Amino acid sequence: MSRPGMVDALRRDIRAAARLKGADKLADQERQDRGRSFRRPERTVKTTRANQSGLGGRHLGIGLSLSGGFIALFLFWRFAFQWFAYETPTPSLVAWSLLMATTGLVLVTVQRLSARMPDWLFATALGSGAVVVTLDLVGAATGPNVYPTAAAAVGTLLISLVTVRRGRDVVTAAIVLGLLLLTGAFAETQIDPFTVAPEFLTIALAVLPPLLGVAVVRSFRRMAQRELDLVLVQSTVSQPQFALGMLASEALARIDLDAETLLDDVAKGRTALPLSPAKSTTAASLATQLRLHLIRGRRETWLHHAITESEFLGPSVSLNDPAGLAGMLDPAQRDALLRTIWLLISDTHRSEASVSLSLGPIRPAHGLTAGQKLRFPIELTTEGVPRRRVDPETWQAIRVVGPHVDSSRDGSLCVEIECSVDNPADA
Repeated sequence: MSRPGMVDALRRDIRAAARLKGADKLADQERQDRGRSFRRPERTVKTTRANQSGLGGRHLGIGLSLSGGFIALFLFWRFAFQWFAYETPTPSLVAWSLLMATTGLVLVTVQRLSARMPDWLFATALGSGAVVVTLDLVGAATGPNVYPTAAAAVGTLLISLVTVRRGRDVVTAAIVLGLLLLTGAFAETQIDPFTVAPEFLTIALAVLPPLLGVAVVRSFRRMAQRELDLVLVQSTVSQPQFALGMLASEALARIDLDAETLLDDVAKGRTALPLSPAKSTTAASLATQLRLHLIRGRRETWLHHAITESEFLGPSVSLNDPAGLAGMLDPAQRDALLRTIWLLISDTHRSEASVSLSLGPIRPAHGLTAGQKLRFPIELTTEGVPRRRVDPETWQAIRVVGPHVDSSRDGSLCVEIECSVDNPADA
């Protein structure tokens, strides 16, 4: 048998093996796996993580560093103001010199490493900060009513690191810094009870700015990820009525590559016929997965992909559209419906908030446009989203989809939209 004939025979074997392996069982397993854990499409992950500086992360880091710089200037002024109160100011002076050198070296190194801070550099910064705290506490203990300044300024070093290190690393370092300063405050023998307030002010200047910086960076990153997720999800609006989503397209590309590699190995003689049991199992699995993806593309609409492939919509939105009516909406209605769901989820801070969508069934149309339009309801029910928290832009988007009637039940919102679309039979 010639090589082309063997390739054709292999293709027939793959199709036959797919039917024997049971596509339905594998489909149920895939649905269970998808339900247990959300997996963001690979290109969504790359888009979210790439070019952080282009999304404003660099400007945020510069702003936080400048804020820390102003706090450091205030603490240095305080150090100069109490200079003559020191019995031996040398330890605190050395602490300030070491802190300035460490801050400059860390910032320059981070910039040379493309805004990344490896563990060894972070450990070096923390070690230098510990030395600064120790020297400054020793210097502050040499004089009455002298407060640590360079030790508190270590918090400004942590502020400049919140955009290049994980939040929990910075939070842990800030808490340890606060505990060290608190220990030093209790270790001192202060005669005047009014000196307690400046001690707590010093601790607050050291600990609170890094914690606030971490909170700001986390909020910014979450906002940026939400916007990126929305942009990527909106790409589904232009899809046909039934199509493959981003996740399925990536999986289909990988399956196609594996199948082409196997066929090429057979055609060029690298793999002998008949196939070994291991190769046969691989071929059957590839054929089954390919068949499942092709079948899925015939029954999943753009709205299904928009919900399941979104990190924010997937866990909170459920869809019931057995007839695939969402695919009949025109682009304006699709975009408005997606924005409605997005605004309802993003406008609330409650983790238990959820939205349920039900489309259909098709209702009979009457009048002059009976043969040109299809009418069906879209029922939208929320849990944990009270009507008073709904943004006016949400109602504007709902009106684009169609006329609606809304009601409130047990603090949640129920909306029924009367949707009219062009009859595909008249196209």
